[in-house]
Amino acid sequence: MSVLVDLQNLNLGDTTEKVIAEYIWIGGSGMDLRSKARTLSGPVSDPVKLPRWNYDGSSTGQASGEDSEVILYPQAIFRDPFRRGNNILVMCDAYTPGGEPLPTNKRFNAAKIFSRSEVAAAEPWYGIEQEYTLLQKSANWPLGWPAGGFPGPQGPYYCGVGADKAFGRDIVDAHYKACLYAGINISGINAEVMPGQWEFQVGPAVGISAGDEVWVARYILERIAEMAGVVVSFDPKPVKGDWNGAGAHTNYSTKAMRDPGGYAVIKKAIERLSLRHKEHISSYGEGNERRLTGRHETADINTFTWGVANRGASVRVGRDTDKEGRGYFEDRRPASNMDPYVVTSMIAETTILWQP
Repeated sequence: MSVLVDLQNLNLGDTTEKVIAEYIWIGGSGMDLRSKARTLSGPVSDPVKLPRWNYDGSSTGQASGEDSEVILYPQAIFRDPFRRGNNILVMCDAYTPGGEPLPTNKRFNAAKIFSRSEVAAAEPWYGIEQEYTLLQKSANWPLGWPAGGFPGPQGPYYCGVGADKAFGRDIVDAHYKACLYAGINISGINAEVMPGQWEFQVGPAVGISAGDEVWVARYILERIAEMAGVVVSFDPKPVKGDWNGAGAHTNYSTKAMRDPGGYAVIKKAIERLSLRHKEHISSYGEGNERRLTGRHETADINTFTWGVANRGASVRVGRDTDKEGRGYFEDRRPASNMDPYVVTSMIAETTILWQP
C-alpha cells in the first residue's frame, strides 16, 4: 500500500516537463460532475492556450449514441491539490461539434450576462454559502447518525466541537486547505445546524468567476469524500422532519451598493427581486419546496419578504449594512443544489439589466 501512495505522490517535475490537466465538466443531470485527465507538454496558465477536448455524451445523458461527441471548452484553471506540482484542474463547459452550448451548459448564458458593459461596470461581487450533508456510504444516512435512528435534537451541532457533535471534520478541513491550494477564494467553513451538515463559503468573487469557483470547490469536495468513502449530498432537505435543510445563500453587492448611500440602491435591488420572485424560485434548485417552508430559518416559498438580520426572510440585510448605510444583502432562497452560474447571473440580470 505504501508503494501505491508513493506512486500517487510522485513529483513529475523531477523527471519531465509534462503536466497533467484534469478537465472537469457538468453532466446530464446538471449536478453530476465528471472529469478526465490528459497530458500536456508543459505548464499552462491561460485557459485559451489549452486544447479543446471531447467526450462521449451518450454516457453522461447529454447526447445520443448515434451522435455522441460533445466538445469541452476550457474556461478556468486551478492548481491541482491532488497531483500538485504544475498539474492543473480545468473547469470546462460543453458544446455540440457545431459550437452550440448544450442545454446543461448554464455557463454560456451567464457569461453573456456578465460580459454586458452595464454589468461589468457595476462590479458585481458574490459570496456563496454552500451547505451540504455528508452521508454514510453504506446506509445513505447522515454521517454520525445511528443506523436507522436519529441523534439528539438540533441545538448543540451548529459550530459544535466534540466527537458527539461534529462529524466529518477531517473531510471538511482537508477540503478547506485543498481549495486554498487550488486558488479558490474560499473564505471559511463551519458545522451547520443539522448534525452531519457543513458549509463552506466562496467569495468575494466577481462575476462569472463565482460560478467557476463554486463548481470546482464542489468537485474537490467530492474527490476528498470519495477517498474517505463518504457520500456528499446537495439535497436541499436530506432528512424529513424537524431538521434544517441545506441552502446556498448568495451574498451580493455592486459598487454602487458598497459606496456611500448604497442602502438606497440595495433597497431598489430587493424591490426588483420581489417582482421576479417566481422566476427566481423556479431557477433556484430542485426540491426547494421541501426546504422553503417558513420553518428552520427559511421563508415560505410562495411569499417574498426581506428584513434586517432576519434569517426567516427571503432576503436578509445585515446589521452592519443597515447601520453604515451601504454594503450587501443575502438572498437566502437558493437551494444547496442550485447552479451558481444561473443564480449569480440571474441576480445580476434582475438588479442591473431588467426594467420593471
